[in-house]
Amino acid sequence: MDDPYLNELKNEFKKYSSELKILKKNLLKTTSPDEQSKIIKKIDKVAKEMEKNQTQSSKVTKSRLKEITRTKKRF
Repeated sequence: MDDPYLNELKNEFKKYSSELKILKKNLLKTTSPDEQSKIIKKIDKVAKEMEKNQTQSSKVTKSRLKEITRTKKRF
């Protein structure tokens, strides 16, 4: 299914994934407990955004599939 909004959500998800990889590397490199705490908070924030993104993507996909089904039934 090629949908501009879904494509946008996929791109955002990829951005979040790459950001998580960078944060993970930074977390492994640092030895400061304060810095580790900050990085962990950032990771949690990005993870929550990813969850929201996935939820929205699922809702949109279901909606698009319903629209396609309704359109097919009319013809």
